[in-house]
Amino acid sequence: MRKFFQEIKADLKFKTAGPGQKLSEPSRAPREKPKAEVAPKPRQAPTDEAQRAAAAALARLELKPKGKAPSASQEAIKSQVRKELMAEAAASEKGLSMEEKQEEEGAAAPSVSGVYFICPLTGAIVRKDQKEKQLREAIQAYFSVDPVAASIMEIHTFNKDREKVRVCVETMAKYLDNIYLHPEEEKYRKIKLQNKVFQERISCLEGTHKFFQAVGFETKTLPVPGQETMEEFYVLKEEVLSRLEELKERKEQLLSSEPVRAQLHRQLALFQPSPAAARFELPHDFFNLTAEELRREQRLRTEAVEKASMLRTRAMREKDEQREMRKYNYTLLRVRFPDGYILQGTFYARESVSVLYNFVREALRDDWLPFELLGPGGLKLTDENLAFNECGLVPSALLSLAWDAAVMADVEAAAEEQRSPLRPELLARAQTLS
Repeated sequence: MRKFFQEIKADLKFKTAGPGQKLSEPSRAPREKPKAEVAPKPRQAPTDEAQRAAAAALARLELKPKGKAPSASQEAIKSQVRKELMAEAAASEKGLSMEEKQEEEGAAAPSVSGVYFICPLTGAIVRKDQKEKQLREAIQAYFSVDPVAASIMEIHTFNKDREKVRVCVETMAKYLDNIYLHPEEEKYRKIKLQNKVFQERISCLEGTHKFFQAVGFETKTLPVPGQETMEEFYVLKEEVLSRLEELKERKEQLLSSEPVRAQLHRQLALFQPSPAAARFELPHDFFNLTAEELRREQRLRTEAVEKASMLRTRAMREKDEQREMRKYNYTLLRVRFPDGYILQGTFYARESVSVLYNFVREALRDDWLPFELLGPGGLKLTDENLAFNECGLVPSALLSLAWDAAVMADVEAAAEEQRSPLRPELLARAQTLS
């Protein structure tokens, strides 16, 4: 180590001699015999990938600010942190991450606020996630009006297994039929509650016990013939025997009833002419996905573009199409009229095109006017039996309406003044499409 520093010191002395002084050369090791020079290999040109990487690096360097940026003060840092925390708290209230919050800040307002339903018993309009609760409350309230009808509604509406419901109501109808056909037979007027058939087919379903009580059965504890034990029975009240025709009607009502279903609210809207007609922003209600699955689908949208450019077999394409069809329960459709007005409505994804034709006719001043609907790309929707998801009209689509030219010419010639084919009450509440 000492020898190394002495050589450095001698070298410095050699380089720093003053004017007029002779530079003393430091002791050097004997030179080796020079080797034969080898011709350098020709340098290869950089690849296209390397050139792109170099250009990107150069662009980043040019974007960097010159010189050292002044450091932020402590107060400025605290202020920025405070803002970020407040923004994050606001995003958390909506169940979104900061990244998703930033994505939403640049998004347009939803085209509709959600999917809504109309309760057929009360006429109340509720959101999709509230429809079953509304139905339960409405049916429960109907018990004060007609307890038999209300119990039948419960049986058909809230038991989801349709095969179990069918077996149940047929067995219940058989009990009532035996009473109607054999009113003098006491054995038919009693139903043992612990009977295996009753337990497996009837007792396990919602609303069945309320039905028996509503048509005139009461619970009694009776001795079982041949046994010392007592068991519970449904026993028909004596006064019901004088109203056997009414009991028969209740049996027919039980067999013919259908589940009570909330009706999809179309949310009919008319918009003034707008260049934004083809832009849709749909809420989560339109997707048959959880919120997390929906976010994942949104992040993977870019992959769909890459997929479209790949060579795929017909089977692969059909599989992807089937998957897309199952993803959506609803669709938001807009129909643009020749004068630019836009009619909008919400539909089930599996409803037929004929429903849309009827929807448009109901909005016309004269519903007999012939017209055609053209899908995206100008394709005529001639087969009205096809479902929207089969036509590629989910989860949203903008269609165009075309009048029969000859009929419209006659209508315009006969009319004293030019008027819109849409109903006046719709035109009066036309909105501006944001």
